[in-house]
Amino acid sequence: MQRITKFFSEITREMRKVSWPKRGEMTRYTITVLTTVIFFSLFFAVLDLGISKLIRLILE
Repeated sequence: MQRITKFFSEITREMRKVSWPKRGEMTRYTITVLTTVIFFSLFFAVLDLGISKLIRLILE
């Protein structure tokens, strides 16, 4: 039991050393990630549609 208590106290100590991002930085990072995900989702959806239509034209 003492080892578990020591383990969690060390985790707490290490987490205090972490440099957490500020609210503005976190908002900017979140917007960047969401924009990138949306862009690539749309890009690959259009690419998939184009390849599908091309294959249908070839097979008909």
